[in-house]
Amino acid sequence: MEYDYDIFTIGGGSGGVRASRMSSQAGAKVGLVELPYSPISSATTGGLGGTCVIRGCVPKKLLVYGSAFESEFRDAVGFGWDHGDKMPEFSWERLIAAKNGEIERLNGIYGRLLDGAGVEKYEGAGRVTGPNSVEITDVDGNKKTITAKTILLAPGGRAWKPDIPGADLGITSDEALAFEHQPKRVVVIGGGYIAVEFAGIFQGLGSEVNIVYRADLPLRGFDQEVRETVATNLAARGTSVHAGANPTSVAKNDDGSLTLTLDNGTKIETDCVMWATGRVPNTDRPDLGLKEVGVELDSKGAVVVDEYSKTTVPSIYAVGDVTNRVNLTPVALMEGMAFKDTVVLGKPTKPDYENIPSAVFCQPPVATVGMTEEEAVAKGMTCDIYTSTFTPMKISLAGRVEKAFMKLIVDTATDKVVGAHMVGPDSAEIMQGIGIALKCGATKKQFDSTVGIHPSSAEEFVTMRTLTRTVGPKVAEKEAVGAKM
Repeated sequence: MEYDYDIFTIGGGSGGVRASRMSSQAGAKVGLVELPYSPISSATTGGLGGTCVIRGCVPKKLLVYGSAFESEFRDAVGFGWDHGDKMPEFSWERLIAAKNGEIERLNGIYGRLLDGAGVEKYEGAGRVTGPNSVEITDVDGNKKTITAKTILLAPGGRAWKPDIPGADLGITSDEALAFEHQPKRVVVIGGGYIAVEFAGIFQGLGSEVNIVYRADLPLRGFDQEVRETVATNLAARGTSVHAGANPTSVAKNDDGSLTLTLDNGTKIETDCVMWATGRVPNTDRPDLGLKEVGVELDSKGAVVVDEYSKTTVPSIYAVGDVTNRVNLTPVALMEGMAFKDTVVLGKPTKPDYENIPSAVFCQPPVATVGMTEEEAVAKGMTCDIYTSTFTPMKISLAGRVEKAFMKLIVDTATDKVVGAHMVGPDSAEIMQGIGIALKCGATKKQFDSTVGIHPSSAEEFVTMRTLTRTVGPKVAEKEAVGAKM
């Protein structure tokens, strides 16, 4: 049977664009559909580049950079700079306008990349109508059906709001990136990376910030000591932290402000409630028609795929956040490349999810790769733990009390470093190199034999010689034997 395309992709985010470009350059005829771009982000607004470029990693990082200057201006006094009692003035409007300009530029680059690779673009919404057919609805409501040998689903995910009274009075990170005017008071709900990042952004830009999360510490799933350090830093930088609390309602006041009520009875008056309570796969907004054609979805609405990103319909694949595997932009890129190898080149390739580095751009930032101490113990490993806590030289003269934290987790049986974690300036830049080392199976002995770059924070990773503790089942056995003697 002849098809209009060898591959047709629904979604123009990181995974969809990478898979489409590479597949086309490898010889496949490829088409792609994505909703139109708008600088005012919402859950139904599209744009080539997807969540990361339009309403995620890139604009958020630009705001992180902007918000970091406040503390740096204050630190500069300790290094001889004198700006008197008057801090430089900040304009939210100028920052957002500059951010919008950069995002529009990147959106255009993504379009040109697809054009250069020979991918045919459609602007609109795609709906799967059969194992080899997609109905496209353009912005005017006109419909067109195309056929493809293989369909690739890459529509990404979207922010989610809880089902409580007044939840719609709050915003998500989408709207937070597009505020026309900066709110004076913000409450961020959630303890994940988006929550702590936006708490840092608003606090650094001068808003009064509260953060509310239901656990005792932020960043569930991260190393315990990292989580403790982040909680300390949030409070130290002026954010009011409400741990172990859940929102129960949001109400609008006569003056236009909002009142957030927590389950512990606390009421917080604010100008803005931002929900950072998680994200859900984009399989129902707009409806992709997946259930009707036999594509299995899990309980959270994510597309179920096998090790090669194939769905329960053999001609349909899925990559990126819509599969809810590891929801990171570089992972979607990896999955897109593996799709190209599997489908176009005929070389079945599984994405490799081991030792994926990641970063949280709170202030100061977090970076990590490999296992946490808790994960290593849960797997039955006995590990040597090395930690270092110190004042970064960058703030040594500033008079600010804020410590950097580093941690290595070493498998005692093999001497391999199985986890590395850092909270502190430049942690993401440092951890990228550590990620390569772990991917190569580096041992603690090899870390120790590497000459450090001095003076730098990074050198701490190759100069940690003093064992902090040993953890794991063998330690517990030894302690139990000692207690009996």
